[in-house]
Amino acid sequence: MDSSSQHSHSGNLTKPLAVVLVSGGMDSCVTAAIASKEYELAFLHLNYGQRTERRELQSFHDIASYYGVSRKLVVDVQHLRQIGGSSLTDEHIEVTKADLNRRDIPTSYVPFRNANFLSIAVSWSEIIGANKIFIGAVEEDSSGYPDCREVFFQTFNVVIATGTKPLTDITIETPLIHLKKNEIVQKGIDINAPLHLSWSCYQNEEQACGVCDSCALRLRGFQRAGVDDKIPYRVKPIYH
Repeated sequence: MDSSSQHSHSGNLTKPLAVVLVSGGMDSCVTAAIASKEYELAFLHLNYGQRTERRELQSFHDIASYYGVSRKLVVDVQHLRQIGGSSLTDEHIEVTKADLNRRDIPTSYVPFRNANFLSIAVSWSEIIGANKIFIGAVEEDSSGYPDCREVFFQTFNVVIATGTKPLTDITIETPLIHLKKNEIVQKGIDINAPLHLSWSCYQNEEQACGVCDSCALRLRGFQRAGVDDKIPYRVKPIYH
């Protein structure tokens, strides 16, 4: 590790810079909180034509304000909406009700979304001198998304090393990858992540629906952690 990457508590050296992908959801909120302990933060948000685009963007800015992040980049990647194939981007595809025992890939899967997002994060990191990219991916509670698996990020790190300048040193960090949702809730509480500013619902922007996959995973996480979720819900079922 070169001296520019070292984190000093003496105040003589500034913190190294990290890009954090912040969707506005709970996982990215906790990931930002973790990254803030060791890194100066640069926040990246992608608008991709999702149903709750406006509400997620609000959460992104709210979380950025909470951490005093001034280096922000919001990118429109509307090609994902044009490509379609997901209930998040195509209003003709219904957002299915939660089935936490499902083993197949749900309709909310946006084809190869994380690869699109990470490519932009790598480009920005290379320009601003960040050598870490944080993403709040969770393998076990990822609703079966193939681009939320640890092996995907390990492989993408090889792509970054292969496709950037020789002196560029950027790697992806996935601090939540092996945690369950209740552990993420507890972790967020332990490090004072502003969970009340985050938004997870796939289909509503005013009151979370409580019944989509994302709401169900979030609510079950809070319920198992024994903590009340402060965001507004239309209904709050008990999930086992």
